[in-house]
Amino acid sequence: MGKHAIYPGSFDPITLGHVDVIERASQMFDRVTVVIARNSKKTPLFDEQERLEMATESLRHLGNVSVVVHSGLIVDFARDHGASVIVRGIRAVTDFEYEFQIALMNRKLQPQVSTIFLMPHEKYTYLNSSIIRELSRYHQNLSEFVPPIVAERIAKKFA
Repeated sequence: MGKHAIYPGSFDPITLGHVDVIERASQMFDRVTVVIARNSKKTPLFDEQERLEMATESLRHLGNVSVVVHSGLIVDFARDHGASVIVRGIRAVTDFEYEFQIALMNRKLQPQVSTIFLMPHEKYTYLNSSIIRELSRYHQNLSEFVPPIVAERIAKKFA
């Protein structure tokens, strides 16, 4: 079966920073499942189906990567689907502080599931989905920041 990792997030929308982390995770693990998680604290720009479609298209070039939607605890998804690793992207110290707390709680809930932190390429360290959504509202060119399908969907949404 091999090593299975999951990479959870809201991916609203998926960015080239996300893709960079997923590409590197796909080289480290036999299987990577990108888990589009429902976050009750956020009001998404794109619905779950749109995020699923954009992520699937953006990651089509990676044969060992699949994309799913999940509601519930990510650590339970990992356990239920045989994933031994949760991958998290870290851009800055502030990301680490937040992710570290979650990783420790996940370890408490499911000790057999480990969390690893991957940094994106430095050209994406400032990039996040919130910034993309804000740039979108002002009709900025997003081609340097998001996959083509995301740029298309955003342009339609704000047309």
